[in-house]
Amino acid sequence: MRSSIALLLALVVAGCTGGAGVAPASTAAPAASAAPAASAALTGIGAGLQGPAGLAATVYATGLANVSAFAFDGDDRLWAATAGFDDDGTDAVYLVASAGAAPTRVIAGLHTPLGLVWDAGVLYVASEGRVEAYSDLDDGVFATRTTVLTLPDGVGEVNGLVKSPDGRFMLGVSAPCDACTPTSVYAATVVSFLLDGSDLRVEASDIRAPVGLAYYPGTDDLFVTMNQRDDLETATPGDWLALVRSGQSWGFPDCYGQDGTACEGVPEPVAELDAHAAVSGVAIVERLGTSIGSSAVVAEWAKGVVLRVTLAADGATYSGTVQPFLTGLTNPVPVAAAPDGAILVGDWGTGTIYRVAPA
Repeated sequence: MRSSIALLLALVVAGCTGGAGVAPASTAAPAASAAPAASAALTGIGAGLQGPAGLAATVYATGLANVSAFAFDGDDRLWAATAGFDDDGTDAVYLVASAGAAPTRVIAGLHTPLGLVWDAGVLYVASEGRVEAYSDLDDGVFATRTTVLTLPDGVGEVNGLVKSPDGRFMLGVSAPCDACTPTSVYAATVVSFLLDGSDLRVEASDIRAPVGLAYYPGTDDLFVTMNQRDDLETATPGDWLALVRSGQSWGFPDCYGQDGTACEGVPEPVAELDAHAAVSGVAIVERLGTSIGSSAVVAEWAKGVVLRVTLAADGATYSGTVQPFLTGLTNPVPVAAAPDGAILVGDWGTGTIYRVAPA
């Protein structure tokens, strides 16, 4: 199976980029905001990046070409996965023990790892067709590896992984196609399962590519980034940031946000992002410095930018306003809120991890 990163790059070269989306089937959300102008109100904030005044960017780590996912362990150390253009078995997971430290490869021989979660001393890795658990870390080596979940044939890329407030894992699984009707019930979905891999169930369906997953702190509100279909030429809408609830159907492949009967009963996203953007990682911040409040920070791989979607609670959902956040990147993919409140962004194209915090 091709790497989703490889698929995205191939589509960009052809003039379009990969993805799909998920939305609530119960009640339509307020109209999503449009994608922002390229670089309004940004200034140099250090490390070659442009961002909002009052923030400072520094280089956290280098040497992680094709960086694809982040997680922090119980000692607040950063772990980073890499997923290359070619799925040739050379992808890996690295430990970055502190800012400025050289990355140390701990797990090798992986296939497109796009999701990482540390929980109770165990590192969970979502990669091609599966989720594995690594435990008993001693002197830089995991003594135990267990395959927690194996997905059936007929699914697409296995994407972001996050632990829900009720203790289950939530996992994004792409469709294996741009505009087909998948044959597997688990394709084009957000699924959940217990930490031992049991009780696998579909939480939200008919989503072409749910990529990044993040909960709003202190709630069970799950935000998901979604790539759109790419066979629609000028009709292609922007990629989406959406609030995903259990039981939703997002209408893929027939509904992609257009007017008409195909999208009846399918909710709108919280925000519409750039078209053909290959939207990827997402992190939620409640406060970053004095000027940035409740927001989703979203990476757009194909555009080389990170956007900020300001979030305002609106009944059972949120309304979002899209603003530029970071430029000066090549292909950002993972985004994470660090334990100290900073934002970390990984540039897949250069292998550099940036830290963004109040100046």
